Amino acid sequence: MPKSKRAKVVHLTKTQKKGKELTLRLYANIRECIPQYPYIYVFSVENMRNNYLKNVRSELASDSRLFFGKTRVMAKALGDSPSTEPHPSTSLLSAHLTGPCGLIFSHRDPSTMLSYFSRFHPSSYARAGIISTRSFTIPAGTLHTRAGEIPASEDVPLEHSIEPTLRKLGVPTRMVKGKVELDGPFEVCREGEVLGSGQTTLLKMFGVTMADFAVEIRAWWVGESGVVKVASVDKEDGGSVRTKGNAVVEIEMGGEDEGFGGFDER
Repeated sequence: MPKSKRAKVVHLTKTQKKGKELTLRLYANIRECIPQYPYIYVFSVENMRNNYLKNVRSELASDSRLFFGKTRVMAKALGDSPSTEPHPSTSLLSAHLTGPCGLIFSHRDPSTMLSYFSRFHPSSYARAGIISTRSFTIPAGTLHTRAGEIPASEDVPLEHSIEPTLRKLGVPTRMVKGKVELDGPFEVCREGEVLGSGQTTLLKMFGVTMADFAVEIRAWWVGESGVVKVASVDKEDGGSVRTKGNAVVEIEMGGEDEGFGGFDER
């Protein structure tokens, strides 16, 4: 039996794919920026959050330009090899474009950039799949919004409307005279275990943050000398960014051909 035309679904909003257009624009913008800025930084992101990356973009907007797009497109714009690079040694940065990473074209010198990112570590709520950085247990008794994270005198009781959600997440709560009660302590997570979606939901409900947004500068290109310098992160020193051995590792382009075998700018 033929399909009735009366039941045809009409979408009120239609969007067109811009894959190739965005790719070409990203490539062209990167090529255009290379001669305009004295430094190019390759950065990676840990615990990616769009709002924090927007804060970084706003902070650098006065004298820098940030790209966070497809790594292959960015690497292609910098050059796959000495024969395709638009400026000397820019192709050496391509090897560092792996995983969630981007490019920053800036007039700020490396010491200023490293110092800024070493201090920028805003906390955020954990997502499923990450490793718990601490143990968290909901104490027995009347539940409060922070579940013992702050003194009870500074906290407020949990709203009764949240109680059904807690029970769905496995917390054995009950209502007593309009207040959410817990007969015994309930362990949400232990330090070092991989968090599930239910655990991360409970952590967010009680305002417990276990993820730090961090930007790591992997390497940078100096336009004046055509040298690529590689940095490392000393995570045992409070997450500060330092260069290897108190000195950067300089990589200069040799005579051999070293081949390296998204989103648009936002």
